[in-house]
Amino acid sequence: MGMKQVIKNLDAFPRAEDHLLQKTQSGAVVSIVGLFIMATLFLHELTYYISTYEVHEMAVDLKRGETLPIHINMSFPSLPCQVLSVDAIDMSGKHEVDLDTNIWKLRLSREGVIIGTEYLSDLVEKGHTSHNHENETDHHDKKVHLDKFDDEAENMIKTVKKALANGEGCRVYGVLDVQRVAGNFHISVHGLNIFVAQMIFEGATHVNVSHVIHDLSFGPKYPGLHNPLDETNRILHGSSGTFKYYIKIVPTEYKYISKEVLPTNQFSVTEYFSPMNEYDRTWPAVYFLYDLSPITVTIKEERRSFLHFITRLCAVLGGTFALTGMLDRWMFRFLEAVTKPTPRRSMR
Repeated sequence: MGMKQVIKNLDAFPRAEDHLLQKTQSGAVVSIVGLFIMATLFLHELTYYISTYEVHEMAVDLKRGETLPIHINMSFPSLPCQVLSVDAIDMSGKHEVDLDTNIWKLRLSREGVIIGTEYLSDLVEKGHTSHNHENETDHHDKKVHLDKFDDEAENMIKTVKKALANGEGCRVYGVLDVQRVAGNFHISVHGLNIFVAQMIFEGATHVNVSHVIHDLSFGPKYPGLHNPLDETNRILHGSSGTFKYYIKIVPTEYKYISKEVLPTNQFSVTEYFSPMNEYDRTWPAVYFLYDLSPITVTIKEERRSFLHFITRLCAVLGGTFALTGMLDRWMFRFLEAVTKPTPRRSMR
């Protein structure tokens, strides 16, 4: 036996003569359906191979001396911008009142349309310029300062009461850069002088801190990130009170397939509302109390190997080809049994 004959004996796909092959309509239908299925599965596997998947890893957070960015975008439909202040305090002892760096306020109409901006400063925390002259006494300087304060306070009270009567609201947005330690920030009327606030609202129970949180995040967003407080709507219809959001921040790094690293944070939140009565000495506010987890999460984008793609492709295409072959044989035998004429019995 020659070498060529030995090689031919190893052929696992023997060919039949052309005149022995029979083509049928049912076979053509099965072939078309099979080709459509194989093309669909091929595109599905190709998309699956090209797409990336995420791998999550956890480790101890070793970052030190960095700041924590807090992105705020909130609306207060029942409070004018003149009375709202953003205050922040952390465990390091840093306390800031009426922050205006990287924080902007947009005046809103009753319908929620932007009608202007507001940059009025706090009457108490920020000093007022007094006019000192060499020939004036200290007593006269103090009197000028107090008169100026009274005039500004009176003008502010009139302006705020007019805004409240017109149903004016405020949208607060911007970025807070705070120390990377536990702390809180809150939005309220705490920046006002207590007597001015009392004359404007005639009691803490009349301060309506209804709010809509359009966006609250602690860093840039990565694919698939969901911030639980986005589009949160809290509207008060009865007595006022204080909202507290207890936030647990988890430091996160997102590594793209291109090896680019995006440092950010994700968080979970628990909400609590404390109603206020007329005997309370505190004023309503919206508090965000945050703490950082000691564990950091690393999310990496990965792509499947080419060998994995070829293996799955051979499995689905080969399985489809074998299944359509079985279906073709069954249909051929069924049609042959149905169309085959029945033999007539001979009469004696």
